[in-house]
Amino acid sequence: MIMKNKLKVTLNNGAFKSLYLAAGTTVSELLKEIDGSEEEFIAAKVNNEVTSLSYKIHVNSDVEFLTKTNYLGMEVYRRSLSFLLEKVVKRIFPERRLLIGHSLGPGYYFDLEGEKLTENDVNKIEKEMMREVKEDIDITREKISYEDALEYFKKTNRMDKYTLISSLNMPKFAIYRCDDFFQVVDLPLVNRTGVLAVFKLIYYPPGFILQFPKKSSPNIPAELNEQKRIFEVYQEYKKWGKILKVDNVGGLNKIITDSGIKNFIQISEALHASKITSLANEIYAKKDEVKLICIAGPSSSGKTTFSKRLSIQLQVLGFKPVTISVDNYFIERDKTPLGEDGKPDYETIDAINIDQFNHDLDKLINGKKIKLPTYNFLTGKSLLSKNFFSINKDDIIIIEGIHCLNERLTHVIPKSKKYKIYISVLTQMNIDDNNRIPTTDNRIIRRMVRDFKYRGHSALKTLQMWPAVRKGEEKYIFPFQNDADGYFNSALDYELALLRPFAEPLLMQIKPFNVEYAEAARLLRFLSYFLTIQSRDVPPTSLLREFIGGSFFNY
Repeated sequence: MIMKNKLKVTLNNGAFKSLYLAAGTTVSELLKEIDGSEEEFIAAKVNNEVTSLSYKIHVNSDVEFLTKTNYLGMEVYRRSLSFLLEKVVKRIFPERRLLIGHSLGPGYYFDLEGEKLTENDVNKIEKEMMREVKEDIDITREKISYEDALEYFKKTNRMDKYTLISSLNMPKFAIYRCDDFFQVVDLPLVNRTGVLAVFKLIYYPPGFILQFPKKSSPNIPAELNEQKRIFEVYQEYKKWGKILKVDNVGGLNKIITDSGIKNFIQISEALHASKITSLANEIYAKKDEVKLICIAGPSSSGKTTFSKRLSIQLQVLGFKPVTISVDNYFIERDKTPLGEDGKPDYETIDAINIDQFNHDLDKLINGKKIKLPTYNFLTGKSLLSKNFFSINKDDIIIIEGIHCLNERLTHVIPKSKKYKIYISVLTQMNIDDNNRIPTTDNRIIRRMVRDFKYRGHSALKTLQMWPAVRKGEEKYIFPFQNDADGYFNSALDYELALLRPFAEPLLMQIKPFNVEYAEAARLLRFLSYFLTIQSRDVPPTSLLREFIGGSFFNY
C-alpha cells in the first residue's frame, strides 16, 4: 500500500527491506536500518546511480550501500583521498601546482611543480592529511553558478579549472566543500574526512604516490609494485602534452574552439608514426638475431592496427613479416581447463596447445616446413592445413595476443631471438590538474563503439562483459608488462572528443533499472566535458579507425 506523503525506499543490502519515509530523508539516515556505520558504508547506489551518503531522497528508491570492497565504493574512496590531498597541499604549498598523474598499481602518481620535492615534503603532507582525518571534518556537496566558479578559480589562480569551465556552457556546477576549500567534482565523495584513514604517501622522485588499499584488503594500504618502464612511458608523454598545452581537457577544448584541431590531429598521428618507426629501428638493429615479435596489451589497445603498421615499417627496412595467429593453437574445446566458476576458461594460457605452438615456431625459425593448424570456432576442433608453410631468412614472425609477453607461450625460443612489445592506452591528459582520466575509460569507450559497429553488441552488453575482461587482463597481461623490450602508447589526445558522438547515443540506451546504469551515467558525465570533433580529418591509417571504421586496413 502506498502511504500518502511518504516515499517507498527498498534497502538491498542483505535481505530486502522496504520502508516508507518522508521526502528529503538522507541516505545516511538509513544506515541505522541495517546496523551500519559511515566507516564501513562510505557511499550508496540510489536507483543504480552512485551517490554520497548526504544525498536526499525525493522519489521512490532502491538503495544499496557501498563499501571499499566494492569497485564503485573503492572509486569513491580514491576520489575522496585525492580531494583531501589537494586540500592539504593547497594549504602547505599555496603557490605550487599539484598535478595528478597516472595510476601505478593501486595508487596515483602526483607531481608538485616548483622547487624539487623532498622526502620531508612528502612526509609533511602525509602528516597533515592524517591530522585532518583525525579531526573528522565534514565534506559537503553544494552547487555554484557558472559566473561564481569562473571568478573563484581565476582569483585563486587555478587556471586549469578556469579554462575547462570557460569551454563549457553549464549554468551551474556541483562542488564538494571541506572547510574553506572546494573542488568542482560531479562525482560523489565521502561525507567526512574521518573515514579516509587507510592510505600512505610514497616518495617517488620527482613526485610521490598516493597509495590506496586494495578491495581485497580494504583496511591496509597496498604494497608498492614498481612499474619503472611504464612510468617512463607516461613521463615521456606528459612532457609532450605540456609542450603542446594539452595536459588537460580545457586545453584540448581551446584547440577545438580556436580551429586548430586539424593540425593537432596531424601532430598526434605523426607522434604515433615516429614511435612505430623507432620500434622498427630497434628491431632492425637486432636483425641478425630477432626472428619473432610478440605483441600483447589489454582490450581495445589497438593491437591489430599497430601490428599492421609495424609490419609496413618493417617492410620498409627490408623485412618480410609473417603473422601467425595464436588463436589457431587453441586445444580442442572439450579439453579446455575449467575456471573457478566451473566453466571453460578460454582466457587461460593452458587453453593453448603450447607444446605444438613452440614446436612449430622452432621449426619455422630454423628453416623447416610445417603444416599450420586452423581452429574452427564453431566445432571447437583444430585441423592441419594440407599445404606446407615455411619462412625465408629475411622473414620475421609476428604474433599478437594476451599471452604474448608470458615466457611460457614461447619458452622454446631463446630470448635473444624475441622482441616483446607491450601496447596500452596510457592516457596522459587529465580533466584538470586534480581529476584524472583513467586509461580504462579510454578503452571501454573504444570497445563499446567497436562492439556496436562490428559485433552488433549494445553498450549494455559491453559493460556487462567488462568486469570479466578486466579480470583476465589483471591475471594474464599486467603481471608481464614490465618484461617487454619495447612499449607503445596507443592513446591519442584528441580521441575522446572524436569518440563522444559515437558513444553517447549508445550509453543513453542504458536505463536506470539496469545495474550498469551507474557506470553509464558516470561515462556520460565524463564525456560531457569534451567538445566534439568530426572524423573527416582522421587519416585512414589511424589506430582509431579500428574502432570507428573507415580504416585503410582489413581486419
